[in-house]
Amino acid sequence: MNHLENFEPKSIIVRMPNWLGDCVMGTPILTDLRKRYPKAEITAMCQANVAELFEKDPDVDELFRFSRSKGLIHRISERNIVAKLKKGRHDLGILLTNSFSSAWRFKQGGVKNILGFRADMRLMLLDHPISFPENVKEQHLVLTYKEQLKPLGVEISETMPRLYVSDDEIRGAWDFVKRFDIDPSCNILGVNPGAAYGSAKCYPPERFSEVAKNLIDAHPKNVVIFFGDGSHKELTNSICQGLGKRVINLAGQTSIRELLALIKTCDAFLTNDSGPMHIADSLDVPLVALFGSTSPIATGPYRQSQNIIQKKVPCSPCFKRVCPIDFPCMKKISSREVTDAVLGKLSNKLAEKA
Repeated sequence: MNHLENFEPKSIIVRMPNWLGDCVMGTPILTDLRKRYPKAEITAMCQANVAELFEKDPDVDELFRFSRSKGLIHRISERNIVAKLKKGRHDLGILLTNSFSSAWRFKQGGVKNILGFRADMRLMLLDHPISFPENVKEQHLVLTYKEQLKPLGVEISETMPRLYVSDDEIRGAWDFVKRFDIDPSCNILGVNPGAAYGSAKCYPPERFSEVAKNLIDAHPKNVVIFFGDGSHKELTNSICQGLGKRVINLAGQTSIRELLALIKTCDAFLTNDSGPMHIADSLDVPLVALFGSTSPIATGPYRQSQNIIQKKVPCSPCFKRVCPIDFPCMKKISSREVTDAVLGKLSNKLAEKA
């Protein structure tokens, strides 16, 4: 593999990951590239459903959005993507995805100096193929992404995952909350009860309901806001049933930008292993992350790795979408333990504000 320590690209394109949380974990790459190449134009290429994450990013000069499609529309879309890549005249391409198709698009689009991991039979499409680190399963995904910058002379940095929210967006979030007759002096406790991968990553709904009730009973100023996309609306409705006006269900009611701003207003955040977990972590919102079927070693909250609750059971982590037995990894986590952990984060945050 040729090394590129002295290479000074003018136009860099980074193919960001497909999943929300993975995108957040890939943000240090953008920061490190900007620091290494301050004069280069950096393009973040990502699926349209996650593109809003990067709209306020000072390290991104251009946002290349695209959508998945099928059939004839897919073929037309592919031609448009390749044509747009050709117009960019990118002289450095970095693939944070491991798919054949992402490398194929770069090659067809005339991207020069393509860096990516050896995966999915795409070796001939990569100008600078990189082997996965031997300890890839024992290190955080943030560090694995950073391995791809080594050929450029960029060693593993201390850069943290980060997202940007404007002051106007924060004010808009408070205006959003005020619609529910919530006083700004209240303590906002965010809860994310869903996860994209499957139910095996999710704390039981009845436990979330118990925790929410415990939190509002703990202090009259505590307000619990539930978040989630449209696919989790029914789940969240069932959790919030009968909990009163200090429990607010915003599942399916926010854009990604609104979600970022609302999470930023939270005094503490309770979540499964999910995209919103990484959002809260990147925004330095105190969190409590519940892990069951998955492992925090590679995909846990990078900044707040100590704020995890996970019980040791023989079958965990299994990485299954649905638990085939009686869900011991999550059922061993009591609602009282979770409540106390969230209230502890809230207490610390209030002490900082005082």
